[in-house]
Amino acid sequence: MRKKVIEIYQSGKGYKAISKALGLPRTTVRAIIYKWRKHGTVENLPRSGRPTKITPRAQRQLIQEVTKDPTTTSKELQASLASVKQDNDPKHTSKSTSEWLKKNKMKTLEWPSQSPDLNPIEMLWHDLKKVVPARKPSNVAELQQSCKDEWAKIPPQRCNRLIASYGKRLIAVVAAKGGPTSY
Repeated sequence: MRKKVIEIYQSGKGYKAISKALGLPRTTVRAIIYKWRKHGTVENLPRSGRPTKITPRAQRQLIQEVTKDPTTTSKELQASLASVKQDNDPKHTSKSTSEWLKKNKMKTLEWPSQSPDLNPIEMLWHDLKKVVPARKPSNVAELQQSCKDEWAKIPPQRCNRLIASYGKRLIAVVAAKGGPTSY
């Protein structure tokens, strides 16, 4: 619509004629033309403020959930979209855990047990297991602090690379028919 306003404006028509032809308020036509003259575009410009942190897909999912029930609170929305990844470890499948997950309406994602090839966090644990012993913690408190310190040192790029390699890992696991891979 904005481009149409500019096309008509460039053909020599005034605000009033454009407004009538397109059924837009004159102030809208004026604002579109002003923006085009000032910035040379009618596209949305970068805005101040915090950039969006969620993906377009997550945004669509949020809109879909809110459209179903506009009275949903943010807490209810958060709970409905949350999920728990579990690997069928007995402590994750115990009766009390299962009841808690059900009571809190948590969705669970099944995850292959003992499958470090498919679990990027296992690679991060591996990194920690290499560096924490070198600090030689002498008690539980020092061990915990060492883990926290070393965890904080993991660069975001390391995590990004692990996530980016997920597709290759998946292909390798399928090729190995679920057996061990080079990852």
